[in-house]
Amino acid sequence: MAVVGAALGAFAMVSVSVVPSASAAEALDAWHLDAMKAEQMWKVSTGEGVTVAVIDTGVNADTSALEGQVVEGDISGAAAYKATVDYTGHGTSMAETIAGTGAGGGIKGLAPDAKIVPIRIDLKGLEDKADRKKAPSIAEAIRAAADSDAKIISMSFTSPYIIAEEAEAVAYAYSKGKLLFAGVGNEAEKDTFGGKHIGYPAGYPYVVGVSAADKTGTVGKFSEHGADVDLAAPGLDLPAWCDRNFTRYCTVEGTSSATAVASASAALVWSAHPDWTNNQVLNALLETAGRDWPREQPSNYLGYGLIRPRVVLAEPGFDPGAPDADPLIKEHESAFKASSDFKPTPEPIPSTSAGASSGAEAEGEAPADAGKPAAGGEGETAAAEAGDGSSLVWPIAGAIAAVVVIGGVTVVVLRKRRSA
Repeated sequence: MAVVGAALGAFAMVSVSVVPSASAAEALDAWHLDAMKAEQMWKVSTGEGVTVAVIDTGVNADTSALEGQVVEGDISGAAAYKATVDYTGHGTSMAETIAGTGAGGGIKGLAPDAKIVPIRIDLKGLEDKADRKKAPSIAEAIRAAADSDAKIISMSFTSPYIIAEEAEAVAYAYSKGKLLFAGVGNEAEKDTFGGKHIGYPAGYPYVVGVSAADKTGTVGKFSEHGADVDLAAPGLDLPAWCDRNFTRYCTVEGTSSATAVASASAALVWSAHPDWTNNQVLNALLETAGRDWPREQPSNYLGYGLIRPRVVLAEPGFDPGAPDADPLIKEHESAFKASSDFKPTPEPIPSTSAGASSGAEAEGEAPADAGKPAAGGEGETAAAEAGDGSSLVWPIAGAIAAVVVIGGVTVVVLRKRRSA
C-alpha cells in the first residue's frame, strides 16, 4: 500500500494490489459490468447529465477512454492547479472506472456518459516541492468540489486522523446537496484493533463508506470493518493504469475501485431521477442493496449490502423516501462521536503493506500480496461466526458477483462495532 501524506499533518493513502495485465490496446476484463448487468442498465441510464468530482492524484484527460469526459474550468484557485496532470495514474484509473468510454481499448466505466471534474491533492506522489506547496488540502478540495457543478464527490483515499477542517468541509458539501463516497481502508490485517479502523473521510458524517469483496461476495481479509461501512461495491480484479506512464493496464484490488464503482452507481440513478436529492439517491441505493439480513441490522463488513443500481432503475416509480433526511446521519454521528473520544498517540503508517498503489513501483513501494484473492480471509471467518454477513452471493440476475476493498488506511481512531 502506498503511504501518502496529506495536509495539516494527516496521512492519506490510496491502496491497491497491482498485477500486470493487458496493454492499453488489448481488451480489458471489467467483469463487474457483466455482474451488475450494465448493458441492461444503460438502456435506462448511462449517467448523462451527472458530473462526478474525483479528488485524487489528478486525472489525465488525454487517455482514449476519457476524451471529452473531463470538465475543466468548473473549479478555480488551488483546486484547479494541474488537475489534469496525474502523478501516479491512480486518479485517472478511478475516473475511467466511473465514466470511461472504453474507446481505444480503454476502460469502460459504469456510467459512461457521466462527466468528471478532477481535483488533484498531494497523496505523497508529488516530487516537486512547488507542486506540493500549491496542491490544495483535502478540506480545500472538498469545498471546491462542493462549489462545482458536480453532484457526486468520489474520494478513493484514506487518512487515519480526524481533521476538523475536513469534517466541516464534508458538512458544507452535504449542505450543497452533494453525495460523497470514500473507501473504508485496506489495513485490517495490519492494525492492532482487529481490523475495525475505518479511515477518513469515510469515517465522517455525510460520507458513504465503501468496502468490498471478491467475486463470491466475500469481504476481503484486508478490509477495514465497522459501523461506518455503508455499502460494498466491486473492486477485486478490476483494470487500472499500472503507473503514471499510461502505457498499460494492470489488475487491481481495493476500496479505491469500489468507491469509484459506487460513485458511478449513484450517477446512473441520479441521471434517471434528476429531481431526486442526495438523500433520496442514497436511500434508494441502501434500500436495494443485496443482503440476506434486515436493513435495520447492517453488517460490519458489507454495511447495508452489495450495491445494485439496476434494481432502482428497473422500477420507474421507485419511492426514494424523504428528500431532506440523510438516512445514515444518526448512525454516522454516533460512530463519529465514539471515534472522536478515542485519541491515541499517532503512529506512523508502514511504507510497505498489503499492496501498492498504481504507480507505486515508480515511488519505491513494494507490491506485497499482489494478485492474491480476498476470499476466505480472516474477516470472513470472524463475521461468519458472528452472523455478520461478510460473505454473500451477489443476487444480480442469478450471477455470482463480487465486491472489493480499496483505498486502505491504518486508522488510529477507534470505531464502535455493530452488533449485527
